[in-house]
Amino acid sequence: MSSEEFDNLVEESLKRVVAPAFRRRLKNVLFVVEPEPPQPGLLGLYQGRPLTERSTAEFAAMPDRITIYQGPHERMARTPSHLRRLVEETVWHEVAHYFGMNEAQVRRAELRRARFDRRPRPLR
Repeated sequence: MSSEEFDNLVEESLKRVVAPAFRRRLKNVLFVVEPEPPQPGLLGLYQGRPLTERSTAEFAAMPDRITIYQGPHERMARTPSHLRRLVEETVWHEVAHYFGMNEAQVRRAELRRARFDRRPRPLR
């Protein structure tokens, strides 16, 4: 997949997995796609000061940064739909860190989210 196609996948994932009310609260955040992580095992990385640790008096801060790594996603993915799901999960995970969740809280929320996603959906 080209880097441009992967960029688009990250952008679409943000729109799909982060509710509009939360997207509106994503302020001063830079989303970046890099080919490879600085250390093995990373799919994404949040760098910044979580929203829960900020003061209302803060202004003119450098943007927080959420980096999504293309290479590991592509190597892990078995199919294009699996790639899409992996990217969505990573985007959700890193945005959760922005909103102040630590790693343990994110992991618990991911388990709840996975159970919710497997529930039967009503026919439309």
